[in-house]
Amino acid sequence: MTESNIGLMSGQERSHWIRLRTLILLRWVAIGGQISAIAVAQGLYDLQLNLGLCYFAIGVSVVGNLVAMFIFPENKRLSEFENFLTVLFDLMQLSFLLYLTGGLNNPFALLVLGPVTISATMMRLRSTLIIGATAIILVTLMAEFHISLRTAQGFILRIPDVFVFGNWTAIIIAVLFLGAYSYRISSEMRSMSDALAATQLALSREQKLTDLGGVIAAAAHELGTPLATIKLASAELIEELEDRPDLRVDAALIREQADRCRDILRDMGRAGKDDLHLRQAPISTVVLEAAEPHMHRGKFIHFEEGPEEGGDFQQPTVLRKPEIIHGLRNLVQNAVDYSRANVWVESTWTDNAITLRIYDDGAGYPSHMLGRIGDPFMRQGRIDSERKPRPEYEGMGLGLFIAKTLLERTGAVLRFANGTDPQQTISIHTDRPGAIVEVYWPRQKIDAIQGENAVPLGQNQPIQI
Repeated sequence: MTESNIGLMSGQERSHWIRLRTLILLRWVAIGGQISAIAVAQGLYDLQLNLGLCYFAIGVSVVGNLVAMFIFPENKRLSEFENFLTVLFDLMQLSFLLYLTGGLNNPFALLVLGPVTISATMMRLRSTLIIGATAIILVTLMAEFHISLRTAQGFILRIPDVFVFGNWTAIIIAVLFLGAYSYRISSEMRSMSDALAATQLALSREQKLTDLGGVIAAAAHELGTPLATIKLASAELIEELEDRPDLRVDAALIREQADRCRDILRDMGRAGKDDLHLRQAPISTVVLEAAEPHMHRGKFIHFEEGPEEGGDFQQPTVLRKPEIIHGLRNLVQNAVDYSRANVWVESTWTDNAITLRIYDDGAGYPSHMLGRIGDPFMRQGRIDSERKPRPEYEGMGLGLFIAKTLLERTGAVLRFANGTDPQQTISIHTDRPGAIVEVYWPRQKIDAIQGENAVPLGQNQPIQI
């Protein structure tokens, strides 16, 4: 799966998530509030308003809503440009009403923040900047140009100039801050949503591959006997047809094709065979399976396993979860991508924990980004010049994030460090100067023989209805 195929949504595509009916409903609420405010100001406080222009501005919104309701279908979703025009219209309509009712002397002037916040939440940066700049210009104009509020006796209602300046400053700062804050938060939420979607796609693909491997293993097992029978019968025919060279060639062809079928099934099922079918395997087998796609990419991958102090010499049998295999595969891929010549994969265990460490001899992680490793769309996790082209393998584009997310789902804790860092506490190997990744599991989380996920060998898991 390439980065372009992950399904990441641009702003143009995301804008189609907003239904026109939602904005129509919000505008009806705004229209009701505007009518109520004018009615209270006129009836309760006897303020002299230009009711004709005020109701004209509100009427334009009403007509726009009615046209949208009767022309467009209920499931209409707005494009980026349509969203932009809708929010810009609401901002202009509100600003015109404020102009008619005192400008920044009107306490409702802060409502101009609404369109800015909406645009920052659902639109791209360019549209948000245009909406924000328009709001700032309109607020600045309203500070000087507006129709003053008057009482029935003709007195002008206005606040001191210093408060007008304070309102202008507060609104401008709020536009900038809330716009930037909303855009930043929504961008991070969208990025995380995209990254999690990519993670789910990766896990789904790995699950399909795992299921396919089980089917292949079962097929190889079931077809083994008839293929062996065909081979035996063809060998006997070859011996009996020595005086019939024309038929003897056909019998030899049958045996040759039987051997070919055997080799094909063996190659298709080499990544697990019965282990795939039983859903559990020794830790070294799982690690080897995860690293297998990167074994022939011109780098040496060294595998080491053994118990830590106090651990049993017998290596643990762990669950063959797709999350574990795909997560480890992405970590190995990252190490191979940035290594110079060697990658080490070290598996250790105790009675209470299973630990996996992946080392390489590359340049390591930039020290200022160690704390951010595993965040989605962080493109500078390593020095780009250290990355080698790999046309034979297409990466995920979100490798470390996907690996971290999938492995943490299985109960793992990940730590990242550089071998050259004197403060790191992960590795004691001085000959491995590159990046280090440690994956630590409490043993009961993934152990297939003991702990909360234990499944005895040969016992089928119950079907969940």
